[in-house]
Amino acid sequence: MSSVPFSYYTDRFLNYLAIERNYSAHTTVNYRIDLDEFSIFLGSAGGFTDIKTLDYFILRKFLSKLAERNLSKRSLSRKISTLKSFFKFLLKEGEIMVNPAASLIYPRPAKPLPKFLTEEDVKRLLAAPLGDDLAARRDRAIFEFLYSTGARVSEAVSLKRDDIDMIGGVARVMGKGRKERLLPLGEPALQALKSYLDLRVDSNPAVFLNHRGGRLTDRGVRAIISRWIKKTALAIAVSPHTFRHSFATHLLDHGADLRSVQELLGHSSIATTQIYTHLSIEGLKKVYDKAHPRAN
Repeated sequence: MSSVPFSYYTDRFLNYLAIERNYSAHTTVNYRIDLDEFSIFLGSAGGFTDIKTLDYFILRKFLSKLAERNLSKRSLSRKISTLKSFFKFLLKEGEIMVNPAASLIYPRPAKPLPKFLTEEDVKRLLAAPLGDDLAARRDRAIFEFLYSTGARVSEAVSLKRDDIDMIGGVARVMGKGRKERLLPLGEPALQALKSYLDLRVDSNPAVFLNHRGGRLTDRGVRAIISRWIKKTALAIAVSPHTFRHSFATHLLDHGADLRSVQELLGHSSIATTQIYTHLSIEGLKKVYDKAHPRAN
């Protein structure tokens, strides 16, 4: 056994943090908890012998043990950070010749799931722009188009009259990387677009115009959505992209296959589309409750 206990090194490190680095008591306590946990692991793995014998593989075994406890990525990242700081200090002090924690990799942070509207919320929002004037018709057409196609707001504001085939019920958009795709338009979207465009007397080729008669911008669409959200008193923050997220989620909820949704969204990789499978769990629950003999 080592004549120098592991606690000797942790105490030196924690004193360094508190005195020389002026870390708060709360922070140093968290470091101590992490290092005490590592010390307990070393005891269970055969005992601590010499600080110089601790290598990358021992640290990986420790992290594997932590992973078995299903710790959050944030907690695991903190423990890795503790090990990196601890061994960096020991290297600086000449206690070790190689830093075994230098190659440890932080877990990739989980991407936040995109927010989407329920089908009831969508109905409320689509019905919000009341009135028969040009602005109200335009706003209805924007909402219906975004939800019907799942198009990006940049694709919507770039839309020209010639890009809409009213007979065929499709719209041609130019996506990222100048990739063109055709998007089906539902009957409500077609009717809303026709109602709006038929009232127009200008010659501007753009589909969606602002009150000055110029092409509507991304920012303008956001302002329109914000205005109607306040009037409908929906509890969720809604952006143009929320329509896109809702479009994809609702398609999957109703049985659309992932490849088709990928094509409609214009994603180059299906991995990007797969995030919506997490959002459609409510749809899967409904299928389960209806189909499984022991669901209820």
